[in-house]
Amino acid sequence: MDRPGLDALRERTRALCAGFPDEYWRETDRDRRYPQEFVDTLTAAGLLSVLVPTEYGGGGLGVTEASVVVEEINRSGGHSAACHAQLYTMGALLRHGSDRLKDAYLPPIARGELRLQAFSITEAAAGSDTTAIATTATRDGADYVLDGHKNWTSRIAESDLALVLARTAERAADRTRGLTLFLVDLRRVRAEQPEALEVVPVRTMFNYATNQVTYRGLRVPADHVVGEVDAGFRHVVDGWNAERVLLAAEAIGDGYWFVERAVAYASTREVFGRPIGANQGVAFPLADAYMQVRAADLMRYEAARLFDAGEPCGAEANMAKHLAAEASWAAANAALDTHGGNGFVDEYDVERKFRETRLYRVAPVGNNMVKAFVATRVLGLPRSY
Repeated sequence: MDRPGLDALRERTRALCAGFPDEYWRETDRDRRYPQEFVDTLTAAGLLSVLVPTEYGGGGLGVTEASVVVEEINRSGGHSAACHAQLYTMGALLRHGSDRLKDAYLPPIARGELRLQAFSITEAAAGSDTTAIATTATRDGADYVLDGHKNWTSRIAESDLALVLARTAERAADRTRGLTLFLVDLRRVRAEQPEALEVVPVRTMFNYATNQVTYRGLRVPADHVVGEVDAGFRHVVDGWNAERVLLAAEAIGDGYWFVERAVAYASTREVFGRPIGANQGVAFPLADAYMQVRAADLMRYEAARLFDAGEPCGAEANMAKHLAAEASWAAANAALDTHGGNGFVDEYDVERKFRETRLYRVAPVGNNMVKAFVATRVLGLPRSY
């Protein structure tokens, strides 16, 4: 990908990540501790505000550059889940937020004074059918009042702001209508109406800082609507496309990490008098995985290019996410097989990254849902749901 400054950004990110070695990530994973020191370092370096336009003090870069940042975090052995939301939430806020909202919040985000890390959408009953969410937002004077429950809202405890999707009208023939996106200032909520927000941490198989969240009469000023009332689903899609591109880049970073670690191990580990990498049973799965990662990498860049150009990119973003998830999983299994029993030992870090990279086949959208999207929206086949 030939884009001015991309290599320099890659090297800059890599240099910062070098200050957080395997031991750091191993410890935070074991304790399920939020990697605050790492996130603070990226924030101070301006890497979490690369998408904020320069007129607001940000980097003024695109999703292409943001994807390189998260790729390098994962390729270094880290885990971008600690901070990736501040990058992909920008798609909805930048394209649909009012000038007032952008003027009020983007400069302090760019300065590292505010964190926008929470995207509150998913509900247990709705699952992948976002148009079926039941959390409501009812107009009451100058405010909207939010009531409902979200079962996957990550990093809300570490965030100052949250994007929340809620229902403002009954579900109709056009299922995408009737949902509205809100920018919630969590500082104000915690200070003025703490009883309106209940956060219950959820322990997962890897360190993800996710929560169940209940909104009970939470008041949000009407001028904190992002975009148009009842059109929030369409606004969220911009965030989703960015999210798919960025998580594809994370999976690609994982894929490279697995291949590089496995190649190093296979080149030095000797059994029966020779390096195990000389055996085709070890070498071929690694070669296959590497080729899959490289192919997914190309689709990631194509999806990012389209997004940055303001062109439709739903198909490419979804395909990039699918291909990258499958590639990283192939690389993970090849790396685990290469390490044998040592792959299950935490000091080699393969088992940790193995757990982390498994997410991408499920989230932010399951790979079967991607196949359904491509089948119907790209190939024109009849809808299955």
